[in-house]
Amino acid sequence: MSDDETDDGTPPLLGRLLFASGLAVLALRNLTNLDGRIDYAEYKGVPFPETLVPASSGLLLGGSLGIGLWKLPRLSAASVATFFLGVTPVMHDFWAVDADARDEELTSFLQNVTLLGAALVFLKRAAKE
Repeated sequence: MSDDETDDGTPPLLGRLLFASGLAVLALRNLTNLDGRIDYAEYKGVPFPETLVPASSGLLLGGSLGIGLWKLPRLSAASVATFFLGVTPVMHDFWAVDADARDEELTSFLQNVTLLGAALVFLKRAAKE
């Protein structure tokens, strides 16, 4: 057994909970400020934002809970990865905004890419089961 897994091969609980809790808070913030998030998505040109924003936030919330609890881990990690793959280039298009917004959008873009990377690590681990 390697140092980075538990006796049953699942990723360490603390790592799962830290990752999952951060994502769950992001999802809940989206869902509790739904009108604002929908307006922003509409501003960014997202089609059907009134449907896609709650759906994608639900995808993130469900995926985060699944990773934290290590239930349906493949589906959960794939849900989180799908969220970041879909949301990141559309909502944080730092290359297409004016100079005043560029730093904030670049930071958000890089944070999402980092979280996507972690989701892919969880997906690879889940695929071993």
